[in-house]
Amino acid sequence: MPILKVARMGHPVLRRVADPVPSNHVGSDEIQRLIGDMIDTCREYSGAGLAAPQVHVSKRVVVMEVYDNPRYPDAPELALTVVVNPEVEHIDPTRQMVWEGCLSVPDLRGQVPRSSAVRLTGLGRDGEPIDVTLDGFPAAVVQHECDHLDGRLYVDRMESMESLTFLGEFDRFVRPRIVEEVNED
Repeated sequence: MPILKVARMGHPVLRRVADPVPSNHVGSDEIQRLIGDMIDTCREYSGAGLAAPQVHVSKRVVVMEVYDNPRYPDAPELALTVVVNPEVEHIDPTRQMVWEGCLSVPDLRGQVPRSSAVRLTGLGRDGEPIDVTLDGFPAAVVQHECDHLDGRLYVDRMESMESLTFLGEFDRFVRPRIVEEVNED
């Protein structure tokens, strides 16, 4: 499957509300090819997730996976998850501050407040209903990806631009502090 071109911040497709996929269209060759290409693209660029608008397709489709990811080396694993027409319900009022990056905002990281736990519903790759509860990092990933479907980027959700940093400086100065804090707990 081909690796797709990733839209970068500033491209209008990233600011548009994506169109739902009719439930009887989930199994179509078009949507199945899109999903396969998105999975390959996400893996190629070491993304934790990818939304269809990021590959210039304004459809409500997301893929997520974290396994031995060099961009998120300390993140817990997240099995490959494909969701068509996802809906996110915030089920925990507790917020977590998450260091996020994005393939559409390359080489930057910033802190974003996210709900600590969410309920994710939608349709799976084969059109089967999905209804799962996610917490911690996986909850943040799904919120990030679903924001793309509504024309939002993580930088829109940052409470302060002071945390926005280039990835090299994040790895050099911030990641060691995060690892140290985790080891102290």
